[in-house]
Parts: sequence; C-alpha cells; structure tokens
Amino acid sequence: MKKIEAVIEPFKLDEIKQLLHAEKLHRVNIFEMKGAGCAQGKLKQYRGVHYVEDAFEIKVEAIVDDDDSERIVEAILAVLRSGDLCDGEVLVLPVEKVATLRRGRSDLRRSH
Repeated sequence: MKKIEAVIEPFKLDEIKQLLHAEKLHRVNIFEMKGAGCAQGKLKQYRGVHYVEDAFEIKVEAIVDDDDSERIVEAILAVLRSGDLCDGEVLVLPVEKVATLRRGRSDLRRSH
C-alpha cells in the first residue's frame, strides 16, 4: 500500500476531489496548510502599513493499493499541471500497516 500526499492550490481542490471520487477513493483526508510551498506569504498593505499575509495551500492524503498508485499520481499531476511555477507537489510514501478500530475491535492490515 502507498500513501499519496498532494499539496495543491485551493482552487484545484474540487477537481482533485472529483478525480479521487472517480477512482473510488472515498476515504481522503484534507488539510489547510500555511507556509507551505514556494509562496509562503503575500505582501499586503492596510492603511499604509505593510504586512505579510500567510499564504495557504491544501494538503490531500489518500491510501491506495500499490498497483493503483502510479496511475493515480499521474492523474493528480495532470490536474495540477498548468505550466506555471509552484503548481503543487505530490509525494508517495510506503505504508507498512493500517489499523482500523470498529466497535472495540482492531482490524490490522499489512501491506505486501
């Protein structure tokens, strides 16, 4: 099993969610992150005072089977690719085991 982590611009979230839903990945974690990527802040001005506003990005995580990981990563990259700098970032990490708790029981699955 693999864990896919994608750091994306907020306006791409709906497209990524549609893609993952089409791939039958319904268990997806989504986080709002500050200070990530190459755009870590935007210089703003309010009433003559300059300040840096933290830029935020979205992090999407999903656990997938080994056989599906490359195809899903390529699909995510296709959605993110715009030709501009800082389109996003995708990481693929190995998953050794997944423990699911249901009604006091533990279901432990190991990756092959």
